[in-house]
Amino acid sequence: MSYKEQADVFKNVFKLKYEPMAISFTNDEISSGRYEKTSICKAMKLVSQGESFIIDQDVSTCPGGSQYCGFIEPHTGKKKRRLQNFLTKGEKLTSSIVSFERMRTLTAPPATDLADRVVLCPLDKAEIRPDMILFLCNAEQACRIITLDTYWDGKSPEQQIIGALCHSAIVYTIISGNTNMSVGDWTARSHQGFEADVIFLSVPYERIHNLIAAIPHCSAGDAEVHIPEEFQSD
Repeated sequence: MSYKEQADVFKNVFKLKYEPMAISFTNDEISSGRYEKTSICKAMKLVSQGESFIIDQDVSTCPGGSQYCGFIEPHTGKKKRRLQNFLTKGEKLTSSIVSFERMRTLTAPPATDLADRVVLCPLDKAEIRPDMILFLCNAEQACRIITLDTYWDGKSPEQQIIGALCHSAIVYTIISGNTNMSVGDWTARSHQGFEADVIFLSVPYERIHNLIAAIPHCSAGDAEVHIPEEFQSD
């Protein structure tokens, strides 16, 4: 099944409002996609609407996104102190430098030096194998996709729902190999204007084949529900 065929399945079965996104970390030169100054979270919003982006250290405008996606080393020393102050007293997203440190350390690490660039594009425009698929969806769509994702093995993935949007929606799944459902962070949501009901659902690409294969078998896909008589209410 081609990437376009996979995208068509997702859009038709789940009635997605936004494009399912292919995200790839690569050292290869990629020619198709906007290569311009942008933040990861802004690119995510535009890719969900049909754009494509190639982002590396030179065009990533957000220091946090550059760290999480591995373009620069994690901040230490004075740079870390400035970041602590910004998140606790500027953005006011966490109460103290202790809670800030817990958010940094009690999760998957950044993708430090993983690749030269990250490619974000609609799945139907993907030219190289995605490392993961990111869905911007509502709660019902997320429920259906997660049900299909776990249909064959019944194993609930470990989740990371808080933290920077680029970390929870992209990097956590890249590093951990887990499907993840996140609400992102308040700054990214408000600045980029993500709609109030949007949930960020990340699925490793290696799980996509089995997820699609479950659709005709599972009622969260398009299988018909059969309720035995003894389970039917009067």
